[in-house]
Amino acid sequence: MTIGCERDGATAQAWQALGGAAERVDRVRFEGAGNLGEGPLPVRELARATVAVCGLAAAELAAVRAAGAAGDVGPATVHEAAVATAFVSERHLRVAGRPTVTFAPLSGFWRAADGWVRTHANYPHHEAALVRALGLPSATPEALRAAVAGRTAVGVQEAVYGAGGLAVAVASRYGDPQPLVEVVGAAAARGRALGGAPAGRPAAGVRVLDLTRVIAGPVATRTLGLLGADVLRIDAPGLPEADDAYADTGFGKRSALLDLARAADRSAFEDLLAGADVVVTGYRPGALERYGLGARDLLERRPGLVVAELCAWGWRAPEPWAGRRGFDSLVQAGYGIAATCAGPDGTPGVLPAQALDHGTGYLMAAGVLRALAGGGGRGMRFSLAGTASWLVRGLAGARARDGAGAPQYAAEPWLRETGSGYGVLRHAASPFGEWAAGPSRWGTDRAAWLPR
Repeated sequence: MTIGCERDGATAQAWQALGGAAERVDRVRFEGAGNLGEGPLPVRELARATVAVCGLAAAELAAVRAAGAAGDVGPATVHEAAVATAFVSERHLRVAGRPTVTFAPLSGFWRAADGWVRTHANYPHHEAALVRALGLPSATPEALRAAVAGRTAVGVQEAVYGAGGLAVAVASRYGDPQPLVEVVGAAAARGRALGGAPAGRPAAGVRVLDLTRVIAGPVATRTLGLLGADVLRIDAPGLPEADDAYADTGFGKRSALLDLARAADRSAFEDLLAGADVVVTGYRPGALERYGLGARDLLERRPGLVVAELCAWGWRAPEPWAGRRGFDSLVQAGYGIAATCAGPDGTPGVLPAQALDHGTGYLMAAGVLRALAGGGGRGMRFSLAGTASWLVRGLAGARARDGAGAPQYAAEPWLRETGSGYGVLRHAASPFGEWAAGPSRWGTDRAAWLPR
C-alpha cells in the first residue's frame, strides 16, 4: 500500500516538537506496509513518524546546502517495511552466522512479594552489582527469582540501584508527562558555514563527536554517518561496549578510546572538541558535567556547536530518577508501558520493538539535522521517558490509515550482508540507504578527525 502526501498526525506532532514548519509535513510520503505487530500502543505510528521527521530534516538540510535557504524541500519517502526492519535491527543481526544475545539470563521480569521487578544485567558490572545487592548465592535465574520473591518490588529497586545496578519496580500507571524535545540553548552563535553537499549526503563534512552507548544515541549517530557526517565515537577504556551491540550500531562511524582523567587523553579530546560541529551525548545527567561537558558548558565554550543530550528518565523527572541510569526495557517497566502490555495472567509485557530506543535515536538525528540547517548554535535534550510519554499520551488512539491490521511486512528485502571488524554481518539496512562499510571493532580507531 502507498500513501501519498496526505498529512500524518504523528509525523506532524514530532515535526512540531522539533520546531519544523508545519507545511513541510506535506512533503512526507509513506510507501508499503510495515506492521510491527499487534499491541495496545501505537508503536508503528511512532516508528514511521520518527523516521519520517528524520528524512524530512535531511531534506531540509540538503535544500539549505544547495541554495542557502530551505526553500524547495524535496519529498521525504518512508518505506514502512524498511522502518519496521530497522526498528528490530538487533534481532536481525547475525555475526559471522551466529545469532546474537539480546538479553542476559539475569535481565527480565521477576515476581516480587507485592508486584513485579524488571532487571537489566547485560553488562558484567551491572550483573555483579545485582548479585551483590541481593546477596545471591550464585548468578543464576533461580537464585534471583528466589531473592526477589521475598522482597517488595521497590525494596529490590532501591537496593540494586544503591549498589550500582539496574532494577525497576513495574509501575501500574503511566509516569508524569515529559517533553519530546527540550531546547536548552539556541542561536548563541552560528556554526561553521557548510557549503554544498553531494546528493543523498546532506551531512557531508560535518564532524560529530559521539559520546553515546548502547542503542538510542548510537542509532542517532549511525544515521548521521550514513547521511555523510564524519562520526567519531569516544569511550572510556574501562567501560567496554558489548561486541554485539557495537556490531549493530557501529555502522557509519569510527570508534576510539580516551580516558578523560589522563592529561594526555584529555588534551586529545579537547583537540577533537575544537574541530567538532556536533556533540551527541548519552550519559546520565551529571556524568559529563563532572568534566565540563554538559550542553550548557559546551555551548558557553563553543557557541556555534550543535549539542544533543540523551538520558533515560527525563530531565524533569523527580529525584532521584532524573540522575539514574536506565535502558529502554527499564523505562517501559517504570513508565507503565509494561503493565499496559501485560498478558492475560498479569505477567508484564513489552513493546514489539525497543521503540523508545530506536524512535528517540531518529528524533535525535532529526534534531541535529534541523539545527545544522538553522546554522548551528543549539542545545537539545531528549529522553526515553519523553518518547514514552508521547507514545502513551500524544499518540493515544492514533493508527495509520490501514491500522493495526496491516499485513506483515517482509524483512528480507531490507537485510544486507557486509564485512566488518567482527566478520561478515547480516544486518538491517538503514531506512535512508546503504552504509559504505561495516563497523570496525569497538575502540580500535584513531582519535582523530578525517581530512575534510
